[in-house]
Amino acid sequence: MEILIKNGFVFDPTNNIDGDVMDIHIRDGKIVQEVSESAKVIDAKGKIVMPGGVDIHTHIAGAKINAARLFRPEDHYRRVVPKTKLTHSGVGYSTPTSYITGYRYARLGYTTVIEAASPPLETRHTHEELNDLPMLDKATYIVLGNNWTILDYLSEGDLEKAAAYVSWVLKAVKGYGIKIVNPGGVELWGWGRNVDSIDDTVEPFNLTPREILRGLAKINTMLDLPHTIHVHSNNLGKPGNAYTTYQTMDAVSDLAGSNPNIHITHIQFTGYAGDDWLSLRSGAEKLSKYINMHKHVTFDLGQVIFGDTTTMTADGPFQYILYNLTHNKWTGGEVEAEASSGIVPYSYKKKNYVNSIQWAIGLEMALMVKDPWRTFMTTDHPNGGNFLEYPRVITWLMSTLARERSLKKINKRARKRLALPTLDREYSFYEIAIITRAATAKALSMKNKGHLGIGADADVAIYDINPETINQTNDYLKIRKALRHAAYTIKGGEIVVKDGEIVQVVDGETYWVDSKIRDELMQSVIPELKEKFKQYYTVSFNNFPIAEKELLHSRRIQRKGKI
Repeated sequence: MEILIKNGFVFDPTNNIDGDVMDIHIRDGKIVQEVSESAKVIDAKGKIVMPGGVDIHTHIAGAKINAARLFRPEDHYRRVVPKTKLTHSGVGYSTPTSYITGYRYARLGYTTVIEAASPPLETRHTHEELNDLPMLDKATYIVLGNNWTILDYLSEGDLEKAAAYVSWVLKAVKGYGIKIVNPGGVELWGWGRNVDSIDDTVEPFNLTPREILRGLAKINTMLDLPHTIHVHSNNLGKPGNAYTTYQTMDAVSDLAGSNPNIHITHIQFTGYAGDDWLSLRSGAEKLSKYINMHKHVTFDLGQVIFGDTTTMTADGPFQYILYNLTHNKWTGGEVEAEASSGIVPYSYKKKNYVNSIQWAIGLEMALMVKDPWRTFMTTDHPNGGNFLEYPRVITWLMSTLARERSLKKINKRARKRLALPTLDREYSFYEIAIITRAATAKALSMKNKGHLGIGADADVAIYDINPETINQTNDYLKIRKALRHAAYTIKGGEIVVKDGEIVQVVDGETYWVDSKIRDELMQSVIPELKEKFKQYYTVSFNNFPIAEKELLHSRRIQRKGKI
């Protein structure tokens, strides 16, 4: 199939195209130099053309979100979606079912998403749901920061065997990268404890969170993985945790080369200054100053959206703290030798002092950090809010007027303690294309994603916005409306959304990493892993790996490790 997109205002930061009026040619699922006269023509005159969106951090598949669906029946009736000739039925708002998740992302113009946290033992479940997620290419990070096998090898000082295990487990469960959640703290949670700093001792492994972070950062480099370590810092959700985040970033600064080597997730949740909830204030100024001075860090916002949602993380102790703060219902889980988790419903309120500070921190970080190539837009769906509200976040970043009107509605005491009212920066459409597409694809080393150059995957979003006639400050409501329903979404060269409605359903690919290491090193580790499985797991070593045929459409990403 051939498609010619004519006369659109193209925003393609990877190729330094900033709103130029030009044509995009598509053939057989790729961007090409030219197409034949028989190509289907889409007239994009007066419209914006961007690469398909790439969401680097979201929670949309796996045992955790499935438990949340069961846990929150009240979330279902808010959005009941009937079956059509093309689409499946479904339910859910903050915890939507798989098919509905795919349709909703596609309507927003997104074509690639990454599930942010899957313990190895539960990743078969994650892939089963990813298989049911239409319209999108996808991948999943694997939770490894409290994995007993890794902690064993790190405590013994055997970095090569630890790296060999990471190589094996990513291939075994078809994962894309290393996720670290409250390193060491989640392991101690199994014994009713936690850590307060990155230099606390994690018994019985006699390691500190700092040593876990540095060890996995080194392993990430040794295996040449396509994404940096993806870090959910210690002390998430606690007053004063901005200092912990500062220490976490700095802990691996000396290990970085010319490229970033650590990604800080949902930085809003780890950007709190103050000593307690009464003195809570934004830590964005200190954190943004550090990031502006150091090139080894990327981060995503975890932007708060006011209203009802469901919090869920692989940080069991944090979820228990939230339960005690809210007295809402709570459930927790333990994954043998690997992780813990928790789920608590939550409602962010505009008049609540703490919630107002939280809302402001994400925006302050995005506006204070100078480099949009290291700033990624997320809501940590569903923790900060629903991904359906990405257009709202975009207009907050693009319009001082949109921010001012929201600031008038938040807690007055909080408003007086924020830097946000003084920030007059407004993101351009070019910068929005960076933080939602080009930069996220670059951070994931997905070279065919996030741009519209020759050879790129033909993932394209077209929005009914004319950047020459619209005033982004005053007309933010028009921009928000247009971004909610793409005029066209093209996935792999197929038109899947037209005028905000699904017109074709396609399946995406699941990306995973196969990092090769020395055969003799892997062969020396396998017998030890078999013994560890006998000691640590109720599942056998042979039944643990996920066969490639279990993925609906597998995309193996091969990397050559340095060991």
